Amino acid sequence: MTSCQEFVVTVHTSPGPTCGTFSRLWLNLIGSQGETPPMSVNEGDLHLLPGSMCRVQVRTNASLGRLVLVRLRLEARTGFPNLDWHCSRVEVRRLSDGQEGPGGEGSGSGSGSGAGAEDPETQVFLCNRWLRSVDGDVELHSGKLCLLNDETDEKLKQLRLRRLQHQQKLFRWCKSIDGSPHSVDLNSVSELGPNLSYTHKSPAVNLHYLKGFTGRTEAWTGFSELETFFAHIGNQNNIARFIRSHWMEDWYFGHQCLNGCNPLLLRQTRLLPPHLSVTSDMLRPFLPEGSSLEAELQKGSVYLLDYEVLDGIAANVINGKQTYLSAPLCLLHLNQQGQLLPVAIQLQQKPGPENPVFLPSDPGCDWLLAKIWVHNADFQCHQLASHYLRTHMVGELCCVATLRQLPDQHPLHQLLMPHVRTSLQINFQARASLLKAGGVFDKAVGCGLEALPLVLSRASARIHYRSLCVPDDVSDRGVDKLPNSFYAQDALRVWDTLHRFVVSWLDLYYSGDDEVQQDSELQHWITDINTHGFTHDSGFPQSFQTKAEVSKFFTMIIYTCSALHAAVNFSQLDFALWVPNCPASMLRPPPQVKGALTEDDIMSFLPDVNSTCQVLTTLTVLSQPAVNYVPLCHYKEAVFMDGAHRRLVEKVQADLQAISDDITERNSQLQLPYPYLCPGRIENSVAI
Repeated sequence: MTSCQEFVVTVHTSPGPTCGTFSRLWLNLIGSQGETPPMSVNEGDLHLLPGSMCRVQVRTNASLGRLVLVRLRLEARTGFPNLDWHCSRVEVRRLSDGQEGPGGEGSGSGSGSGAGAEDPETQVFLCNRWLRSVDGDVELHSGKLCLLNDETDEKLKQLRLRRLQHQQKLFRWCKSIDGSPHSVDLNSVSELGPNLSYTHKSPAVNLHYLKGFTGRTEAWTGFSELETFFAHIGNQNNIARFIRSHWMEDWYFGHQCLNGCNPLLLRQTRLLPPHLSVTSDMLRPFLPEGSSLEAELQKGSVYLLDYEVLDGIAANVINGKQTYLSAPLCLLHLNQQGQLLPVAIQLQQKPGPENPVFLPSDPGCDWLLAKIWVHNADFQCHQLASHYLRTHMVGELCCVATLRQLPDQHPLHQLLMPHVRTSLQINFQARASLLKAGGVFDKAVGCGLEALPLVLSRASARIHYRSLCVPDDVSDRGVDKLPNSFYAQDALRVWDTLHRFVVSWLDLYYSGDDEVQQDSELQHWITDINTHGFTHDSGFPQSFQTKAEVSKFFTMIIYTCSALHAAVNFSQLDFALWVPNCPASMLRPPPQVKGALTEDDIMSFLPDVNSTCQVLTTLTVLSQPAVNYVPLCHYKEAVFMDGAHRRLVEKVQADLQAISDDITERNSQLQLPYPYLCPGRIENSVAI
């Protein structure tokens, strides 16, 4: 005897104005013992309109058993545009014997959907994504997030496997630069599909005063001309105005090393590099009375900037002129007033008579130019290593691995994707514009397109896992206890808050370390990252053995793609508007002797007028948060809105708000504020 079952199925279209579609929707119910034939949902008066519900009744002649999946398939209608459709969810209510179905309810707002969702006989199959006719069958599961070993139904286990196999065909690795992390293999952004694409709504930016200089391929005539230029492009920027007033002062140079747009290179040193030609006698005038270089090294008050990654790199040709790069070593001393002051600069790595060590006691133009050369080297390392490699490329690496190895039922897929999803589109666009022939690196930056792969490869070889984890990084570099190290102070607070959030999320799904070790999907994920990421001895975990290791790694990714990107991206225009403070290229070679420079000579080293404006135009656009940006740990995805997840999100948002309040109060007392890690200004992912 057959057992007849009846269901009321309610299909919810998301409310956005473009979420509806003309296409026909086919639906199957799949149970543990069978499945229904496909039926068309939107016939007659039922339409997939924005914010609508389509209710249909499904009757089976045989028992389906326990309802496991809902299968959806879009089919374009002849004569109508083939529009994508954004499905919110599908609700399925099993009818008791003799219970009436919905009759012919249509596509309006309807009634009873909220009550149905709470009915114990109602199952909710979340979708919250775009569907396309080219996707074919899309299967939704109603179970909560879980690990593979906690999946009780064989059909759901098979669904996870099928999805990953499908994803691995869609998202393939591409080795674009030898020695650096691999990227996604794409020919166009459209291949990402609507669920991995986004629209960046840029605010209105004033480029009016940067546009008229394209024909000026010569140097600035003098500082007075730069002042006039700055009055039009930077005078409304309080931080840039402060920099213009103080950029020549040594205390400010040290402050920028700690709190500028590249706060990741400065490190404490107790042993001088052997190729840095300084002696104790040479530096004695710049150290406390009665002290020595050896004593200051032992005390931990000596810091180093080393740009050896640029050693021997061929510089770009801009406007038909050869530009020049240096690979400086810069020694700084923490004085008794808590100021970090530069005390020695050697512009090239190899010591020798034509590579003098510049000192604060040298003629003013010599010392100033030496600091400008350090800023120029820092620009190259900031853009390529600290910014593009450490945030954009790391985000893309982890996004591709997640799409390939963690199914969307996995709780760590859901935790991570809001922080990495945008990296695929923005990186493809960067490679197709900024980093391409005719782009800003080709036309205006000292490290041009020919040198770029070598610098990225070298920088990748020098990355260590500890340098990506804030507590390890700032401690290893000795900047965590410095009184005015605002990046380090703020980074530690944001990291700790994110880490508590991640630990609490993991506690919902992993009861112990053994479950981490047995999570084959997670282990395949970290293997994929290691295979296609930093393949040298980088210190990345080769597998996960403990919950603590997983929590640290996922905190690293979320911090990198949100807070670190905010610190190195949204700050860059402030420090570059006054051109000598952050020159993108240098038009004369590093000086080999002292005492031969005038102020006018310094201008001849700086980039041409048109290339200056091209760089500043790019930085102006990149430094503007989108109108529709999503703040850190704010989520639109439905999975973050249910009970336990919602409580964790509310807690982390409250903790981040407390940090924002503290930073705002501190900055109000500072002559030069550090706003870049204020959580309210941190974007949830790398989206620009």
